[in-house]
Amino acid sequence: MSNFLTSSIGKKVIMSISGLFLIAFLIVHLSLNLLLIFDNSGELFNIGAHFMATNPIIKVVEPVLALGFVVHIILATILTIQNMKARPVGYARSEQSNNASWASRNMFILGGLILIFLVIHLYNFWLNIKLPELGTPLEITTVDGVEMENAYLMVSSLFKNSVFFCMLYVLAAIFLGLHLSHGFWSCFQSVGFSNKIWRKRLEWVGYLFAIVIGVGFAIIPLYFLAGFAG
Repeated sequence: MSNFLTSSIGKKVIMSISGLFLIAFLIVHLSLNLLLIFDNSGELFNIGAHFMATNPIIKVVEPVLALGFVVHIILATILTIQNMKARPVGYARSEQSNNASWASRNMFILGGLILIFLVIHLYNFWLNIKLPELGTPLEITTVDGVEMENAYLMVSSLFKNSVFFCMLYVLAAIFLGLHLSHGFWSCFQSVGFSNKIWRKRLEWVGYLFAIVIGVGFAIIPLYFLAGFAG
């Protein structure tokens, strides 16, 4: 078992499992964030954010999610370095250009750009919610008689007042979509759920999923930038 975990195949399987876990997180995260554009009062988003912040199950999942990110990043780095050492440069370039998509050839770069954005995202939002003593404490609002932090005001204010951050978030959404266009079906392939028939199906599902996630996250800052939120 230990040999499997330290092998290249074992690392790919673990990275893929963590990737599938992160894909599930993206679905939940986007579902919550889309509430920003479905209710300009902000109540729906605040209720959702309050639920995510106070639900005991979410509190347990949160550190597991953080661990998933760390494992995914570390293993991706290790495997990328191993692949670079194992392949002659000329051979790798010719093989990749003929048989692989642009996204698959640049997964590590795309992942690095997404990581940079993630740090900025955590600084803009997570820090203020989880560690207000280090960031900016959120205002308190009341929805249906329940006091909660006004997360909607924090997010909407950033997007309404900063074209730079809107464009940064749109760019990050594009990078994420490109990363997922290869990463989605690759995760299933690495855990053994792939053959000639299913690979084509998973590729198309992966492309569709990448578009939905990328466009979904991108339209949120554009919605505020365009002034639809009032």
